[in-house]
Amino acid sequence: MPGRRLVPATLSFADGIPYSESFGDVYHSADGGLAQARHVYIGGNRLPQRWAHRPRFVILETGFGLGLNFLATWHAWRADPSRPEQLHYIAIEKHPFSAADLHTIHGLWPELAEVAHALRACWPPLVPGFHRLLLDEGRVVLTLVFGDIADCLPEIHAAADAFYLDGFAPSKNPDMWAPAILTRLNRLAAPDATLATYSIASAVRAALTQAGFVCERVPGFGRKPEMLAARFAPRWPQPARAEPVSRRALVIGAGIAGSAACERLAARGWQVTLIERHAAPAQEASGNLAGIVMPLLSRDDNLASRLARAAYLFTLHLWGRLGGAGRAFDGAACGVLQLAADARQALLQQATLADSGFPEDYARWADPSWVAGHTGNVASHGGWFFPHGGWVTPASLCDALLAACDTRLNTRFGQTVTSLQRIGYDWVACNESGAAIAQAPVVVIASGAGASLLPQTQALPLQAIRGQVTHLPPATMTAPSIVICGEGYVTPVVQGICPVGASYDFDVDKSLRASSHAENLQRLTQLLPQAHIPDEHAVQAAGRVGFRSVAPDRLPLIGALPDPSAAIAGTRLRDVPRLPGLYGLLGYASRGLIWAPFAAELLVASLEGEPLPIEQSLLDAVDPARFALKAYRRDSKELNTD
Repeated sequence: MPGRRLVPATLSFADGIPYSESFGDVYHSADGGLAQARHVYIGGNRLPQRWAHRPRFVILETGFGLGLNFLATWHAWRADPSRPEQLHYIAIEKHPFSAADLHTIHGLWPELAEVAHALRACWPPLVPGFHRLLLDEGRVVLTLVFGDIADCLPEIHAAADAFYLDGFAPSKNPDMWAPAILTRLNRLAAPDATLATYSIASAVRAALTQAGFVCERVPGFGRKPEMLAARFAPRWPQPARAEPVSRRALVIGAGIAGSAACERLAARGWQVTLIERHAAPAQEASGNLAGIVMPLLSRDDNLASRLARAAYLFTLHLWGRLGGAGRAFDGAACGVLQLAADARQALLQQATLADSGFPEDYARWADPSWVAGHTGNVASHGGWFFPHGGWVTPASLCDALLAACDTRLNTRFGQTVTSLQRIGYDWVACNESGAAIAQAPVVVIASGAGASLLPQTQALPLQAIRGQVTHLPPATMTAPSIVICGEGYVTPVVQGICPVGASYDFDVDKSLRASSHAENLQRLTQLLPQAHIPDEHAVQAAGRVGFRSVAPDRLPLIGALPDPSAAIAGTRLRDVPRLPGLYGLLGYASRGLIWAPFAAELLVASLEGEPLPIEQSLLDAVDPARFALKAYRRDSKELNTD
């Protein structure tokens, strides 16, 4: 789904009813918005009866609008003692409102004040893509999809139990009701799904019938005598509902990747055993004093940028639920400045922001005078500023994530997994002497550069890249109040140290090197020309060496691991055989802080059979089997040309 420029909705009213000037229509009936939501969408889908005692119930809405249908549903869920354990709500919206406008609108329905306030408190910046929001302690999961429905609907990975078809009238918004859109709903329908909408247009009924829905006219709301209710009953066989998984898992690696995996698994009720070869968490790459938290921008809003945007925003949301940087764990949302290297790059950065239309609460241009005032660098060309970015101490974050698991986590520190054996439906993790450490039906390998120790992951094209960070005493220089990055980076003072980094070396030397310190200090002079660090400091400097795990395309590996011993049967990712119950969270490179929570959420949602928090095309881009499939395609092409 290309990241097209998002155009927010403009708030206006017609006779006291929220009105869209773009579509020339009101957002709800003059007979009452909340009553309409309850009659048409909740009642039309026979809720709450149909969700009673379910472990999970999934709703897909085709137009989020004011959020009224969602708030009414969430309110009904809260009030129902027979409610499902988890409510998933997916909503597409081409023109979302700002949080400030929602505050004005939501004042019309005071009985929804509590849930409306909770929604606005975590409302995302208005940027395109998927936005996963965890509400009511994660029991209500809202996935907002900002973009055109024609782009978004094919990218959704879900099985909806109920559909809310809510857009402006077909005559006002024909694209929303196009047959190509409505007939695609069968791909997203769970067995026995239902659907409700106020429209009874014959074209709508015909398209839904073609998609496998049996439609019925039922009493409408207010002055509209009829509305449409439907149930999914196609002539073709429907797949059976997936059986519940056994919620027991082993996680190998207690760095940021493994700790985030433990937290997300435990949040879903899994019993997790964490195995770590060191005596404590975060002893490898996650042991650095500070890691940077920021998104990635590109002129064409490419795959990497869209992935990083989704990961960055979900990470900030999840950390807020934990308590936030500087409170629940060490760090600060002080902002991140990404300096332009020269005047040409400055123009490119400005053009990128202008093309994207990103709001300033996500990314904004910092001109040279702003940079000079905030960093003392009077020689800069300006740069991107990410106001909610910052730095985090990964070890402190690991501790917070593991503490959130509470009694659902067992730890095995000081244990090295050298082999994994499949016995029955379980994987058995064994040490170097062959003794079993622990076993479970699901194993998540999150050991970074250490993953190459296991036979099941040795075929993955991961490379360990050496990174050396230089630790400067604050007396050496005036530390910045924000994170500054370019070719290198410098952070504010962390634990009495100003970290400067980081080298990017293709070797396995674990010792500190004066040459790497010198490179870091040279990069520092580009970020802060006023920081005059004597050359001899490179010889005397303290620091730390860690190893990043990097894939050839610089994207992470998230999901089921390919079986290197099995033959690939086709040219699609689903044709690549997988090792049953074995998953990877690997290749985070230098962006582990934003990849870790998001990748864990993506993996656990997949394990649970939940709607996924990401576009299908982006899911394919991080599939661990992509390299095996690429090699198969290349070999097949060469064979066919011989």
